[in-house]
Amino acid sequence: MNLSDKSLKQLNTKKGLKFFLTEKGMTPIKAVRIMNYENKLKKLQGELIKLQQWVEAKGEKVVIVFEGRDAAGKGGAIRRITQHLNPREFKVVALPKPSEEERGQWYFQRYINQLPREGKIVFFDRSWYNRAVVEPVNGFCTQEEYETFMNQVNDFERMITESGIRLIKFYFSISKSEQAKRFDDIKASPLKKWKFSAVDRKALELWDSYTEYKKRMFAKTNTEIAPWIIIKANRKSAARLEAIQHVLRLIPYKGTEKTF
Repeated sequence: MNLSDKSLKQLNTKKGLKFFLTEKGMTPIKAVRIMNYENKLKKLQGELIKLQQWVEAKGEKVVIVFEGRDAAGKGGAIRRITQHLNPREFKVVALPKPSEEERGQWYFQRYINQLPREGKIVFFDRSWYNRAVVEPVNGFCTQEEYETFMNQVNDFERMITESGIRLIKFYFSISKSEQAKRFDDIKASPLKKWKFSAVDRKALELWDSYTEYKKRMFAKTNTEIAPWIIIKANRKSAARLEAIQHVLRLIPYKGTEKTF
């Protein structure tokens, strides 16, 4: 594959040369692709800063939900989105399994306690939708609890959006073979293997069950008020850029020209 003059100039920069000196197995095409991704990401992250400043100035409240298969890249996408934001004005919520006290509460109560006040953004790395897919697939809730959730979730989202919260729901979708590959990479990494949980261990075996409950979730909860945005996430870099672009398009931040 021939490289354009523009790509050749990129490779002849300090950054381009650094890839060849520090990255094993680097090729010119791969180096150009990585640099293009990083340039696009940097530009979009600059827009996210403007968006956050608008949210704060206008007293807006934003909730962004990240759902998807295990190892689909939800956490990585959140890290890229929040990388340069003011940490005082957002939080990432990744709740552990409920305590005994929480199990006795209304299911949505623990999530209500995490919703943003004015001027803040909250990112849910998994959310109340645990009860739509992960819990019933793994036997962590009863059929009655599942059905109650499915009957209430649209009303819950209608209430929070009517209260002034801007709600964005992402579902990161990957293939079975890609999930298996990522699990192998995680297990082989001394820095990442702690992420491989008992739920992950059963994910491939329960793939079809996850698919069935996912379809039910989309059929019931893909509403006009709170639609799902499906991100095809086999390529992590493309998925991250797409998610950021959706956020920038869906939140009408003003006061400066959008440059993405």
